[in-house]
Amino acid sequence: MTVSREIRLASRPVGMPVAANFSSADVTLAAPAPGQVLVANRWMTVDPYMRGRMTDRASYVPPFQVGEVLQGGAVGEVIESNDPGFKAGDLVLSFFGWRTAFIAPAAALEKLPAFDGVSPQAFLGVMGMPGLTAWGGLLEIGQPKPGDTVFVSGAAGAVGSLVAQIAKIKGCTVVATAGTDAKCDWLRSVGVDYAINYKTCGGLLAAVQAAVPKGIDVYFDNVGGEHLEVAIEVARPFARLVECGMIGDYNATQASPGPRNIMMVVGKSLKIQGFISTQFAGKRAEFAAEMAGWIAAGKIKWEETVVEGIDHAGEAFVGLFSGANTGKMLVKL
Repeated sequence: MTVSREIRLASRPVGMPVAANFSSADVTLAAPAPGQVLVANRWMTVDPYMRGRMTDRASYVPPFQVGEVLQGGAVGEVIESNDPGFKAGDLVLSFFGWRTAFIAPAAALEKLPAFDGVSPQAFLGVMGMPGLTAWGGLLEIGQPKPGDTVFVSGAAGAVGSLVAQIAKIKGCTVVATAGTDAKCDWLRSVGVDYAINYKTCGGLLAAVQAAVPKGIDVYFDNVGGEHLEVAIEVARPFARLVECGMIGDYNATQASPGPRNIMMVVGKSLKIQGFISTQFAGKRAEFAAEMAGWIAAGKIKWEETVVEGIDHAGEAFVGLFSGANTGKMLVKL
């Protein structure tokens, strides 16, 4: 018998999530039935999109239910298998995070591929959903060309930091924002041309205009709000605005005003397109091969912010909204 600790949604957050929105429970797992596998999680991810699932409204994924265990990406080790496709010791990727162990059908698990220089937890970050989000959103929607200028908001996060580096690989000038001087220094260390601390710059529009006076060709949005308004203002004709996320509004208790300069979209012939990473699921193999090649060549670097222990998963999640992470926020179990 295996005991698993799991984190449940105790109540729906109003505004910023707090500790009382989460609860924990220990459950006993029996041996896996035929076709099932027992897995002990080693790493789990917390991601900003999970905040939307904590609200009871229709979206591209169903909301979490109060009282039920939360879900998210995880890397685990097979402890016992009752399926010929897996054996004890295999490392697997699953969507059964927010718990220390679980039993699942073998079809719900994916064996981790082996790439040189790639740790298991990287499949929750640079080689996982955040990496695919950055790669697909920038290349498929943003379509950067050599010589373009790319503006990335929230660029020290798991997605934004990869967008900035992929843009550099593609021969672009990159202007990026982050919320601390240390994060801006790190962005410069991985090749970003202009890193702006949006909290201390004295005016975001003026700072971006000073950095790239000729404007931008691509905007990759992780923040929304003022950043989106600035991007529209500095966009060159026919610029592409890639809407990945708007974390600045995820905890809003009332609707935020739209960009005051939205009329510029018409005169500048701008393309604004949102997306969900699952749209690129059919290109995962292409993404993985290209990203692994960039990593092997030393063209991609990444940071991880690691929180220890399942009982601190809620704290790690809330930290996403206060800028507590540089790169990928992970929970080590």
